[in-house]
Amino acid sequence: MRVTGIDIGTTSICAVVVESETGVVTDSLNVRNEALLSVCNPWECLQDPDLILTQVRHLLENCIEKHAPIAGIGLTGQMHGILYLDRNGRAVSPLYTWQDGRGDLPYRDEKSYAQALSDLSGHHLATGYGSVTHYYNVINGLVPEDAVVFCPIHDYIALSLAGRETPLIHASDAAGLGLFDLRKGEFDVAVTRAAGMSPEMFPQVAKRNIVLGHTAAGIPVAIAVGDNQASFAGSVATDRGDILVNIGTGGQISVFSTEPSAGTALETRPFDDGTYLLVGSSLCGGRALALLEEFFRRIVRAAGYECADMYPLINSLAEKFADLDNELKINTAFCGTREDPSLRGAITNLGTDNFTPEHFVAATLWGIVDELYDKYASEPSARSLRSVVASGNGVRKNPVLRRMLEMKFGTTVEIPLHREEASYGAALFAMATIGVYPDLDAARRIIKYS
Repeated sequence: MRVTGIDIGTTSICAVVVESETGVVTDSLNVRNEALLSVCNPWECLQDPDLILTQVRHLLENCIEKHAPIAGIGLTGQMHGILYLDRNGRAVSPLYTWQDGRGDLPYRDEKSYAQALSDLSGHHLATGYGSVTHYYNVINGLVPEDAVVFCPIHDYIALSLAGRETPLIHASDAAGLGLFDLRKGEFDVAVTRAAGMSPEMFPQVAKRNIVLGHTAAGIPVAIAVGDNQASFAGSVATDRGDILVNIGTGGQISVFSTEPSAGTALETRPFDDGTYLLVGSSLCGGRALALLEEFFRRIVRAAGYECADMYPLINSLAEKFADLDNELKINTAFCGTREDPSLRGAITNLGTDNFTPEHFVAATLWGIVDELYDKYASEPSARSLRSVVASGNGVRKNPVLRRMLEMKFGTTVEIPLHREEASYGAALFAMATIGVYPDLDAARRIIKYS
């Protein structure tokens, strides 16, 4: 039996076809997200939702044509952004993506819109969160007149494929919008009213994973889920561990838990069936290594030479990390943190004996690892590990980074055989929802590792 999982990212859209019995990816299709719109303000980041819908339909038609019959469809995507819908379920606005910066604009009392709503609500919010975007739009009269509800992009796609008129969203997406009560499983109505926002404009939240409806061809469409949750489900097999470390352009650590976080270092996000992911993000992550590669390339260029790719040299220098004395220290918070965007990185313990390229490479890699590990270690519920699963090109393309993760966490690090973890996880959620497996835990047992 084959199930399709679709991940609607900001820059690309991916569809995978997964064999439910073996977990093998029969096909993987990836296209560039062409929906970015021209904007009038530098802080805006908008996309055309109906162009995204057209791209998804084309991908899905391709999957069906090549691999029919398809038993079910799962969806995930950028979970903080929103678009507005009318009473017929049609898009009446652009997609305001998670990168939209209107929430950081000054509002009043020297606070931004995001800060003002955070203070009013008691919820930690940031620009790009759907509730912050809507708050700004309400105050500035930018909500379309015929809008009756807003939702994330993948929920709009799921609604459209399933033939629905109103969105019904997973708790993982609801939490990504902000102003969501984890314990009650619903949006904070009192806060939305106090902020001048109609609670009816917030989408309805499902109490369990359900089939939203069927495509015109009769294929069941499962409720969409957040991309962080889909990536975890698509990477971490039930019997392989409790932690996912993703190092790509950014960095993220997700820890499975049966209880919300007891501390402040990790954000609590709903996962599945009353469980949670405790999540910490580094804004720079793998980009720190890209900055170092660019630094080396500029030196080569300044000397009159051209080199298209310095990563082979960086990987070669990284192999020497275990033999280096007087370790250099680099804090890789070059882009700040979610808690304090004004923070910057730092280099310490720099001396005449460690001012070398290999020391800088090793220290950058350790800085990436340390920033994520420190978030995990500061969590009161942190416990002994069975293993760690890692994903993202930062780990796949740098074996030393994998070894450093193993040394820091004191356990083995495994990497999924498939590369498209979020779309794969969406397929697993769909398998559990349509009844191929009794639950998500059972579906996750088909994950294979390299």
